[in-house]
Amino acid sequence: MSLNTQSLQPIINFLWTVADDVLVNTYQKGKYKDVILPMVVIRRLDLLLEHTKEQV
Repeated sequence: MSLNTQSLQPIINFLWTVADDVLVNTYQKGKYKDVILPMVVIRRLDLLLEHTKEQV
């Protein structure tokens, strides 16, 4: 399965807009990039494991 970067571009742009608006004054300029990817991964894992939350 290959990712079509062009179809993901609106989502990518949205994430960077949020990062620029929210994280730019919280983290040093250029360092908030180190925060975005882990947060996206954590959210994705949260969504994937949502059906097991009651069991946990």
